[in-house]
Amino acid sequence: MSRTVYRCVECGWMTPKWLGRCGGCRSWETLQAEEPGRQSRSHRAPPARPAVPIDAVDASTARPLPTGVGEFDRVLGGGLVPGSVVLFAGEPGIGKSTLLLDAAARFTRRHGTALYVTAEESAGQVRARADRIGALAPRLYLAAETSLEAVEAQVAAVHPALLIVDSVQTVCADGVDGTPGGVSQVREVAAAMIRLAKSHQLTVVLIGHVTKDGLIAGPRLLEHAVDVVLSFEGDRTGGLRLLRPAKNRFGTCEDVGCFRLTAGGIEEIPDPSLLFVSGSPSAAPGVCATVAMEGTRPLVTEIQALVAPSAQAVPRRSTAGLDAARVAMTLAVVERRAGVVLAGQDVFVATVGGARIREPAGDLALVLAVASAAADRPLPPGLLAVGEVGLAGEIRPVPGWGRRITEAGRLGFRCVVAPVGVEVPPDGPQVITARDVREALRSVARLGIRSAAVDAALAG
Repeated sequence: MSRTVYRCVECGWMTPKWLGRCGGCRSWETLQAEEPGRQSRSHRAPPARPAVPIDAVDASTARPLPTGVGEFDRVLGGGLVPGSVVLFAGEPGIGKSTLLLDAAARFTRRHGTALYVTAEESAGQVRARADRIGALAPRLYLAAETSLEAVEAQVAAVHPALLIVDSVQTVCADGVDGTPGGVSQVREVAAAMIRLAKSHQLTVVLIGHVTKDGLIAGPRLLEHAVDVVLSFEGDRTGGLRLLRPAKNRFGTCEDVGCFRLTAGGIEEIPDPSLLFVSGSPSAAPGVCATVAMEGTRPLVTEIQALVAPSAQAVPRRSTAGLDAARVAMTLAVVERRAGVVLAGQDVFVATVGGARIREPAGDLALVLAVASAAADRPLPPGLLAVGEVGLAGEIRPVPGWGRRITEAGRLGFRCVVAPVGVEVPPDGPQVITARDVREALRSVARLGIRSAAVDAALAG
């Protein structure tokens, strides 16, 4: 008679009785009941193939195969590696299936057969999507299966070079206790997919769901077992999509791919900086650009600020695309260290195009945008600012300065406000250095932004 055990969905730790906290990873409320299956180790399996000297191994078998989707291949490290397993996660409706269906169709035109297994939608629904995005290919096979054994049979019949399973949480294995998506089922399905990839030298892409907290659903062992973990992110109200690697055994985790969701499918954005710069006139107050780093890619992003008299007892502070806590800190520095009066004023700050600035390099641009909005005078055209601002008002350097200044020059910015000590290129935009926010405002004022408010702040 089998006894019920409790397994942690995060780390796989087991205990014969329920506990409120996992004894392995120390997470709360992560233990789920499951019936342990019988395991037999009565015999030892012979090795699948004899060991060979490492210099006799054919390294060409691990060469990445490009899919033809440039942004996807760049994030992967050049393409899909035979024998590897990729976990592709994202929120519902973000475009995971659309992107992978397009990549599978392009893959078949270059390297061989692909099998797309849909366990959530019908084959007709996937065919309709393929018609819409132009992903019909004669060597792209489609199967609607929810059984792990049926998926393995389809692989044996088709012999694909690429297998896509949509999704790993909806495929179930016979003889394993638990519902689809549970700890036991996901663990068994993932293990079977890894065995398929290694034994058949095919690439397996598993589409995964995410929780409301943005984490990949299922046991954390799933992320440890696969070779690559990709996260597809974006605002569902906008068209911008970002592909980020959380784990990559074949390349860097510092890159990011940019896509746009359109009626015709997912389109690549090879030059995403143009998305984050508005088409507003250069004479608009409260507008300043910066260069944010998404991995190793510099993206010119525009920050817009609006300062208006408040009709409420407590003025509003609203942000979009920036960290609210960091914006509140920067506004306090602007008021205290630079003398720009924001008391009794509503302050609204946002980025253009749905961009998200996750690093402090945009602090200085935020300071200049707020000062410009408070003075109701525009900044000089072609101005860009890069630098971290501290609580004392000092401006600190940020990493990746060389790539940032090169990107600013490529997009035609003529002047960059930066911290003291940065390297000034011999050719490119003019670099104006400043030690603190007051000196930065004074330098910008000499370039042309003058008003009674700014003059009073500088005089104070």
